[in-house]
Amino acid sequence: MVQVSSSFTRSVFKLSRLAALALLPVSALAQDQPAKPVFVDGQAQVVPAFSTSSEWIRERLWVETEFDSDRNGKRDRVHVDVTRQKQTQSEGLKVPVIYESSPYFAGTAGNANVNWDVRHELGAEPPARTIHPDIRFDPNRTRVSNSLVGTWVPRGFAVVHSDAPGTGLSDGSPTVGGAPERLAPKAVIDWLNGRAKGFTTQDGMTEVHATWCTGKVGMIGTSYNGTIPLAAATTGVKGLEAIIPVSPNTSYYHYYRSNGLVRSPGGYLGEDVDSLYDFINSGNPAVRASSNRLYRDGEFVVGRDRVTGDYNRFWAERDLLPLVKNIKCAVLTAHGFNDWNVVPEHSVRISQALKGKVPLLQYFHQGGHGGDPPMELQNKWFSRFLYGVQNGVENGPKAFIVRERAPGEFRNPAPTAYADYPNPDASPVAFFPSGGGRTMGGLATKQVPKQGFEDLIDDVAFDSASLAQAADSPNRLIYATPELTGPLHLSGTARVTLRLSSSAPAANLSVYLVQLPWVNGQIGTANLITRGWADPQNAKSLVKGGDYHSMDRGTPLKPGAFVSLTFDLEPDDQIIPAGKGVALMILSSDRDFTLWPKPGTKLTVDLDSTKITLPIVGGIGAYERAIANR
Repeated sequence: MVQVSSSFTRSVFKLSRLAALALLPVSALAQDQPAKPVFVDGQAQVVPAFSTSSEWIRERLWVETEFDSDRNGKRDRVHVDVTRQKQTQSEGLKVPVIYESSPYFAGTAGNANVNWDVRHELGAEPPARTIHPDIRFDPNRTRVSNSLVGTWVPRGFAVVHSDAPGTGLSDGSPTVGGAPERLAPKAVIDWLNGRAKGFTTQDGMTEVHATWCTGKVGMIGTSYNGTIPLAAATTGVKGLEAIIPVSPNTSYYHYYRSNGLVRSPGGYLGEDVDSLYDFINSGNPAVRASSNRLYRDGEFVVGRDRVTGDYNRFWAERDLLPLVKNIKCAVLTAHGFNDWNVVPEHSVRISQALKGKVPLLQYFHQGGHGGDPPMELQNKWFSRFLYGVQNGVENGPKAFIVRERAPGEFRNPAPTAYADYPNPDASPVAFFPSGGGRTMGGLATKQVPKQGFEDLIDDVAFDSASLAQAADSPNRLIYATPELTGPLHLSGTARVTLRLSSSAPAANLSVYLVQLPWVNGQIGTANLITRGWADPQNAKSLVKGGDYHSMDRGTPLKPGAFVSLTFDLEPDDQIIPAGKGVALMILSSDRDFTLWPKPGTKLTVDLDSTKITLPIVGGIGAYERAIANR
């Protein structure tokens, strides 16, 4: 196991007495010297002269972009606010910027049920979605947001926010992943560097300039707000030096679909690109009707395809991976391995493409959606790349992972440093099922020939936790390793290959990797390892795993005819403790994620052509040690 427990790790996460003292406000500044940022242990410190909020300069403006998303013949302007130190005006101080943009700042549809009804047959047109909320609009709103200012302004950074296009007081239309979501933050960064125009009013011509800015910009945010920094970075805009995207959505296809299958994000059953549009459509009511025609009721209807779930040009235009080659800034990603809203592949796929090209650091935890990196790490990242402080943050370990809680432990442990993610010592180990999956079949590294076929009957009435705990079930197949006598470390992406047939022309396919025995009946780190979904109709394009972006259309299944497919489950890094077994569970419809067809479709699995490959730290030798002494 490549685990880094160096002085670098201790300096980041286990602060020495000196570093702890360094986080206190700096009060020894000479009274006759101009105020300036102060750095200790590679981190920007709170400066008293920057810390009186009543003295901060707050201004707002509208930055002109290069696009016209509502197609009214005028370039859109985005609503921006700035919070900066008084010394940027009184003493000529120039500071870098930490910037957050969002479609949420001006309000959302809240608890309105904007999602699709998932209760219909596969391949059928879904029931119409009829709820389209009218989000309250406040034309007198003077601030975009107050997030981040209390943390970063006292430390010598200005903070900038902007409403995403078509939301709040920004012009234009929401495009949910369209090009304007990349180009709007680019325009703000261009304005901060003197390359774009900013105006004091939404439709006026009085310009405002960012003469106080050094031109260096960092971006941060979570979820949609974390997507936008990556989107901006893919433009290659000069001046964007560092980003910290937390749980970013890097492909709307991977958010709303999986390997050709219609799949909801966890916790938002039935959500799709058009319902998210309704959820964020907070812009000027005078523009909403035309925006609806252009996007929600126009482009989205043509492109989203809730009937087949196939990848197409509409989804390709909302995928950041092909644009990663343009990223020039330092990237610190953060994601939870149990984030089933924006699943962890969103960050991992981008990190894999960026390795060796820009400064890159990956932070993971065992929790769900969100979860910022520790403040010390954020501070070092922005201090290094916005102020040029040589703190070595980019030269140490390339991954930090919060390990699982020990039994009875209530607080998360400090992150553990590793050479990289996936762990460089991990290698793929293939496991093969053996008969008895209705109750509990075996799962071993040696294939037993002539296992034959086993069936399951689709019934969405049973959730995955119930199926994993069932002693006997016709609605899933489950195959488990022997109980471990030592811990087993998985790091990377599991890959499954199945050969199966269906009694119907279309079927959901869901695959889980779980720990047994199941604890407390709940999904969580103690029970769930990872999972994934795929459409058997897309078997011809599901041949090798990896990022799914095939434009090939799915083909209806011939009842009784077998197809083979290979696809990846979600990335993970987890240490399975002694006393547990690792189990492969195969089911059809997933109550929490897929469409809900009527029960009765039969899937027949060819065990002799089925396997799952697990990324085990230490390879097959580590697995054999973990089941020794039984």
